[in-house]
Amino acid sequence: MDIYNEHCLPHLTNCVCGMKPLARQRALIVPQAQGDVLEVGMGTALNLPFYDKEKVSRVWGLEPSPGMRRAAAENVKRSGIQVEWLDLPAARIPLGDATVDTVLLTFTLCSIADWQGALAEMRRVLKAQGRLLFCEHGAAPDASIFKWQKRITPWWKHAAGGCHLDRPIPTLLKTGGFGILEMDEDYMGGVPRIAGYTYRGSAAKR
Repeated sequence: MDIYNEHCLPHLTNCVCGMKPLARQRALIVPQAQGDVLEVGMGTALNLPFYDKEKVSRVWGLEPSPGMRRAAAENVKRSGIQVEWLDLPAARIPLGDATVDTVLLTFTLCSIADWQGALAEMRRVLKAQGRLLFCEHGAAPDASIFKWQKRITPWWKHAAGGCHLDRPIPTLLKTGGFGILEMDEDYMGGVPRIAGYTYRGSAAKR
């Protein structure tokens, strides 16, 4: 499984998560990032083209997988943005308290095993007036689709790097100590509904 996670999954992630429907979602949320940014689960750095370079001071890329960081190298080089890699899990963010202006989560919260610990750390490092920006897929409101999300997730997560199709993203954020400031939710066009219900918005520390 280590061979798959470190050599196959990064390239699969780069292809799947680089699809146009997902890129359109990134374009709606990433440009809002400003100041010192912590991108959690940076993966293969697919968000970099969408940053507004005039508003961003620096980008810390939290990504514990060496395979993902290797696969990200070309995207980082092409972007022209300086990325400081942090190679620890999200539940162990190696930054001081209240040092981050923006925490960015895109298609990441679905796959973090210790999401409670991760959100607690994000809350710790975020400044009092900072913002958590999120664009995540998760539990669909339609009972028939949610039923299939629950059925498929146990085997889906093994093939997709721990991805859960059925996580209630707003509930997770609220449980983690964040208050949602604004949020849009809908099905992504061009993506199967079972994997395409998306939550986009911003949150602040409570």
